[in-house]
Amino acid sequence: MANRHVATGDAANFLVKVGGGLALIALFLFGGLWVIQAYIKARVDPSPVTIASGSVAGLREQNQLSAFQARYVAVVTSKQSRLGLSTERTIIMPGTVDYQVDLSKLTRRDVVWDSKTRTLGVTLPPVLASEPRIDLGSLREYGHSGILGTFTDAGKQLDDINRFAGQKELMRQANQPAMIKLARDATRRAVEQSFALPLKAAGMDAKVRVRFADEGANDEVWDMSVPIDGVKYNR
Repeated sequence: MANRHVATGDAANFLVKVGGGLALIALFLFGGLWVIQAYIKARVDPSPVTIASGSVAGLREQNQLSAFQARYVAVVTSKQSRLGLSTERTIIMPGTVDYQVDLSKLTRRDVVWDSKTRTLGVTLPPVLASEPRIDLGSLREYGHSGILGTFTDAGKQLDDINRFAGQKELMRQANQPAMIKLARDATRRAVEQSFALPLKAAGMDAKVRVRFADEGANDEVWDMSVPIDGVKYNR
């Protein structure tokens, strides 16, 4: 009987050891899985700072962003008189202007993450109107040359003057505050989407606010003091 009791005790000790070993293995496996899951989560579900950094790099590769375009028409009349004689010329000059932002100037310091409001703030370079592309097929020149235009180059001089003045007039129209505002709004929407879409795809509830460097003081709620290259994100 004694031998049988010893055998039963040895078996119990063996089971305890096996059970303890299995528990350690299970704990090890669980810990390993947790580390793997954390690594995968960091890769698949990165921080908004990481995503924003990728968006900055993608935008910089575009170099020039043109999200708004407008067509204008300049009408200019010039007159020249010599020795009591005169000639007059009028030009109707249509042109298209692109409103562009130089994204090559965008840096990580222009993008900030405000963890309190969960807002990603982006400051863009100013929107600039490009030189107008003249629609030569629709350009029209009118006027009466008279004797002065017939026997001198006054007509050609006036055409040259009108073309130069026409380009200046197109630029004047393009830089009207109302048109710059429209261009800013269109650019703002395009850039906000460029940052918001990858954040949304990663399942992050974050707002994106875009402003321009020449708009004056920041009136948004996000903190402009900490750019993303100085942010350490904690979930």
